[in-house]
Amino acid sequence: MTRLIVWRHGNTDWNAASRVQGQTDVALNDLGREQARTAAPLLAALRPDAIVASDLSRAADTAAALAAVTGLPVRADARLRERHFGRWQGLALTEVAERFPDEYARWRAGDPDPGAEIETLDDLGKRVGAAFQDAADLVPGGTVVVATHGGGARQGCGYLLGWDHAVLRTVGSLANCHWTELRHDDVRGWHLRAHNVGLITRPAPGEAV
Repeated sequence: MTRLIVWRHGNTDWNAASRVQGQTDVALNDLGREQARTAAPLLAALRPDAIVASDLSRAADTAAALAAVTGLPVRADARLRERHFGRWQGLALTEVAERFPDEYARWRAGDPDPGAEIETLDDLGKRVGAAFQDAADLVPGGTVVVATHGGGARQGCGYLLGWDHAVLRTVGSLANCHWTELRHDDVRGWHLRAHNVGLITRPAPGEAV
């Protein structure tokens, strides 16, 4: 049985300020680094065989905390980047609502293609899901930790599980430095074993995409 641990990066100043990150390369803040250091021993106890990470620094540096404990190298995969948020990237959500009211309303309602040059949910799921599958294929029957982003994690997992958008909207977002566990066997295929697992070190500020 192959085990895939999908790990969201630690907190950033843009998370704290509810600012849209998307594929902008925003570093971890002090809280995010603390979260990664705290989570690393918990994940190391799962005895991962490989670590793969988005090449954006907030995910790569989160993965590096686990690498420091396990001694495993981190493989970078740009397909694990967060959803591209087009014209919204760098804006606070309050600014998005003011400047793009129609697109914002569609996004809040779960429209998979809300406009404003935002990557569609279908494209996001296929991109990240393919990266998840390739990561799992590195060690068939083993455990692979993938450090990625909140939106990408949800859609990528949904792609592997075969869940549509309506189902995925009922699944809560991953908190910073929490993870989802998927397993694969020849009988059941991919299935969900756990979601939003982790250890809260102290209450985190508000989160944004």
